[in-house]
Amino acid sequence: VPAIAPLLAVVGAELVMNGLWIPAKAQLALPLNGNAWTRAQAGETRARPWAWADTWPVARLAAPRLGEDLFVLAGASGQSLAFGPAHVSASAAPGRSDNVAIAGHRDTHFAFLKDLEEGDELILESLEGQVHYRVAGTEVVHESRTDLLLPTGRAELTLITCYPFESVT
Repeated sequence: VPAIAPLLAVVGAELVMNGLWIPAKAQLALPLNGNAWTRAQAGETRARPWAWADTWPVARLAAPRLGEDLFVLAGASGQSLAFGPAHVSASAAPGRSDNVAIAGHRDTHFAFLKDLEEGDELILESLEGQVHYRVAGTEVVHESRTDLLLPTGRAELTLITCYPFESVT
């Protein structure tokens, strides 16, 4: 049994590191995303947060009552979602007067969604300007509901994350 203790310690340390990896990447990316957003506002096209990044900031999302201020990345792939909320490219581009969809991880950047209340203000700033939204409601839907990403012809913001918020899986 004593010979197993070092092995268990190594396995335990690896499990802890794996559990902290996504939140660590999310926090480390914040200042890099902010710097890239500043460069984008100054006119740089596809201002990548770091040299090998396959994404770039396309908007800034704020929830003033909750003190949230996030940079929205291009393309909601698994890679970009590790570093921030991301625009779902099948939806309208941020700044357009249609249904803009943004996805984020429930345990990092979009954890604040559980505290949103009807009437809360959300501000989406794109390179074209700001659009102010009011939360009309929240809904838990099956992941197959891709109709929620379709154009609606009116200014809407659809925020997507996994549920339930405290789930381990």
